[in-house]
Amino acid sequence: MSTRVLVLWDIDRTLLYVGETDRAVYREAFTEVVGHEPASLPKRGTGTTMPLAVRELLLANGVPQEGIEASATQIVERLPLLLSDRIPALQSTGRLMPGARPALEAVHAHPVLIPTVVTGNLQQSATIKLSAFGLGDLVDPSIGGYASDDSHRPALVAVAQRRARTRYGIRFDRSNTVIVGDSLEDVRTGLEGGAFVIAVASGTTPAEDLAAAGADRVLDDLQDPEALIRAILDLTGLGH
Repeated sequence: MSTRVLVLWDIDRTLLYVGETDRAVYREAFTEVVGHEPASLPKRGTGTTMPLAVRELLLANGVPQEGIEASATQIVERLPLLLSDRIPALQSTGRLMPGARPALEAVHAHPVLIPTVVTGNLQQSATIKLSAFGLGDLVDPSIGGYASDDSHRPALVAVAQRRARTRYGIRFDRSNTVIVGDSLEDVRTGLEGGAFVIAVASGTTPAEDLAAAGADRVLDDLQDPEALIRAILDLTGLGH
């Protein structure tokens, strides 16, 4: 099949919500590396990649500039390990976003669409989250783009496109790539990285702000899988 569309799913607040677990992991990793608890933690729902969030965390808590890189590297290495210890907490205090599973199932079942992820999570962290909520089989994680590939999130679109081209022998670019995400960072990732953007107002950003930022389509949530499929096909010229 020569006509295919690469669908890049964001994870946090688009597909699932992990409550305070991520912040607890940041707190523990920071404390282990720096030696005291942080006075402030990363902002919620920004879509910032984990390596950048860690650097912001260190700066916000007064770690000297000369110690930032070494401390950031140690914290980033600790994050997936600490998250894996909290899988029961993920499952008990986290939740799927409304309509997430049916939407994923619809995209996964469609013969033209290739679902994977582009996320600010490290690859190991993304895998843990998706597996904890039983979503791992509904995307192809091997062709995704992760913060462990590049801390600059728009660059992750090209990472996923290259991996998908290697897998399927099809060139993926803006014309046949769609991001589904909830944050302004997801919108920026698509605009700068080379993908259409379907924004979902399921996170902390209002629908009107997502539209103003340049999203090609804005959905209130994922509870209408057919509307999502139509939007993907319309944007990529396959809807008629």
